[in-house]
Amino acid sequence: MSYLDDIAWNSDGLVPAIAQDAVTGRILMMAWMNPEALQLSVEEKRAVYWSRSRQKLWRKGEESGHVQLIKELRLDCDNDVIVLQIEQLGGIACHTGRESCFYRVLEDEQWRSVDPVIKDPKDIYR
Repeated sequence: MSYLDDIAWNSDGLVPAIAQDAVTGRILMMAWMNPEALQLSVEEKRAVYWSRSRQKLWRKGEESGHVQLIKELRLDCDNDVIVLQIEQLGGIACHTGRESCFYRVLEDEQWRSVDPVIKDPKDIYR
């Protein structure tokens, strides 16, 4: 039996994967993994996700250079969510050029951006 058999994959064969900064604890992003993505992540010690929109594997940072090096993997009590404790190279996890994808806060029933853009996405994705 493999560690992959312990995962409660959803009906699409995916599991949510939360990337968390291993030092600060900040949640940087959420993506999906299929069994192959998880296995490659373990083997390569870097985050590999499944892109639902592109229907293919993607190694975080393959275009931007903002690679996520895995320090530790955790599985929740229901076996249906993975947390990757990572080192975020370049300090940017979000395709908007921010540290985290969670950069908006609900204030007065409006979502407001509260985190700065570290690097213009046009300068990241050419």
